[in-house]
Amino acid sequence: MQDPLLVIQAVRAVVASAFGPALHGPPEHDRGAVSIEQVLWYAAAAVSVAVVAAIIWSQIRTTASTPVQSPSAP
Repeated sequence: MQDPLLVIQAVRAVVASAFGPALHGPPEHDRGAVSIEQVLWYAAAAVSVAVVAAIIWSQIRTTASTPVQSPSAP
């Protein structure tokens, strides 16, 4: 009986050699230039994440600064 791991590795090697370039996309050196629109979208996304994080952090600090009421005995 054949080793199942060996069969899986062989099939994976055949698939990778046949479809390797199609699965991995274009080569790393052929990515093209980054447009100013892409830079602005990433900058806007970063600013919006920072704003949302600041709002959430301020709510956490406000909630954490309120004193805890100790329960009273009945």
